[in-house]
Amino acid sequence: MHLMFDVDGTLWNTTDVVAEAWNDATEDVGLGDRLGRFVTGATLRREFGKPMDVIIRDLYPEQFDTMCDEILAAVKIREKAAVEKCTTALAYPGVTDTMRELSREHDLYIVSNCQEGYVPLVMKTLGITDYITDFESFGKTGLLKADNIKLVCERNGFAPAEGYYVGDTTGDHDSSMEAGMPFIYAGYGFGPDLPVPGFSGPVIEKFTDLLDLCR
Repeated sequence: MHLMFDVDGTLWNTTDVVAEAWNDATEDVGLGDRLGRFVTGATLRREFGKPMDVIIRDLYPEQFDTMCDEILAAVKIREKAAVEKCTTALAYPGVTDTMRELSREHDLYIVSNCQEGYVPLVMKTLGITDYITDFESFGKTGLLKADNIKLVCERNGFAPAEGYYVGDTTGDHDSSMEAGMPFIYAGYGFGPDLPVPGFSGPVIEKFTDLLDLCR
């Protein structure tokens, strides 16, 4: 089986940690006095899963046209530093062990709307690099999630219908459906109780449920 994963809200939750990084980035680009430290974990839980340029447009609408690249660069630096120095567990319970077990029988992939460099940071931090066959991100290709799902499938020689995408938001579900890949909903993540009305596909209430679901 081919299993493809979202990151934020599916593998880990860094929102409270990196909220401070976003506020530091706001100050780094000279907007601190005007905007203050307004980003919270709750703010990011509403935004994560979208492409970074969309998040920046949402959070900095007046500065987006002239400062998007500058804000993004500052956020990338601050996020990386915040994650690397964090001493608390960021992963959902059982993620690393579950990924190791799944990789024994299944090919594992990551596709995210994050910035370039974020997925390798996730894999290194969680200790799952050796278990991931391939990954892709919006920041690297400029493609949205559905197209990156199809790209990874093509690159690794299987059709989207032959795998599952594991994600936690309506956007994850919609991207998976657009790509033609069945969806597994991570009910513990950032999304609503169900990604779309009438969704009847597999639902996991904790990450370790994948072990039983994928046997």
